[in-house]
Amino acid sequence: MSEWFQITDDSIYIEIKAVPGASKNEIAGIRDGRLCVRVAAAPEDGKANACLREFLAKALDCAKRDTVLTRGEKSRLKTVSVPVSCEERLREIDKKGFNLIKKM
Repeated sequence: MSEWFQITDDSIYIEIKAVPGASKNEIAGIRDGRLCVRVAAAPEDGKANACLREFLAKALDCAKRDTVLTRGEKSRLKTVSVPVSCEERLREIDKKGFNLIKKM
């Protein structure tokens, strides 16, 4: 099992290092056991968190409402939960690399 996400009975928890204020939304790889995600939004008024959730929803082919920020609202180190239906997509991304979702 990958170290940057953990599967429970009803959710998958993704450990993320968010980098706000980037030129575009993209996956920047794995750093210190976390999925590093660059988001174009600024870290003000929750804009970066909303952008992160939307990007992950598109990448994992699930609804934005199903991506829930469970920890790290005001931190760059975050945990996001997604439905277990995203497991196959996460494993595909983990196995084949991040080029699958870099430019969404």
